[in-house]
Amino acid sequence: MCRCLLLKLLRFEWGFSTIVCRRGPSKSPSPRPSAASSPRARRSRSLSRSRKSRSRSRYQWSRESVEAYNPGNNLYVTGLSTRVTSSDLEKFFAKEGKVVECNLVLDPRSKESRGFAFVTMETTEAAERCIKYLNRSVLEGRLVTVEKQVCYV
Repeated sequence: MCRCLLLKLLRFEWGFSTIVCRRGPSKSPSPRPSAASSPRARRSRSLSRSRKSRSRSRYQWSRESVEAYNPGNNLYVTGLSTRVTSSDLEKFFAKEGKVVECNLVLDPRSKESRGFAFVTMETTEAAERCIKYLNRSVLEGRLVTVEKQVCYV
């Protein structure tokens, strides 16, 4: 079969539109079928039971079980500026009650704030006041959101 005829056949069968007919040895890569026409693409692989079950959560969480892990004094704070420090955050929350712990999450490489933190207040009443009065307030020019931390243990 003539090479030109073979190349035309390949262009028709495999959908190649940029094949150029040359005299002599071909320097173009060998034609490969597209992903849709390959036998592997047509076969679907079924997942084993163990792989299917991994994608689902092993635990069913109810609001009561989550509240059992969080007594109500742990707060999740988002929307923080990268310039905010732990001491700034502690002073900000000290307005509404005593702060037990302030954990500002930092980027491991640059050591600057990633924009969120976890604050533990001494009492649940102080945490409720923080949610009520400090949520949607401004700290370092940024709108800060304060909510009760949801624990998935």
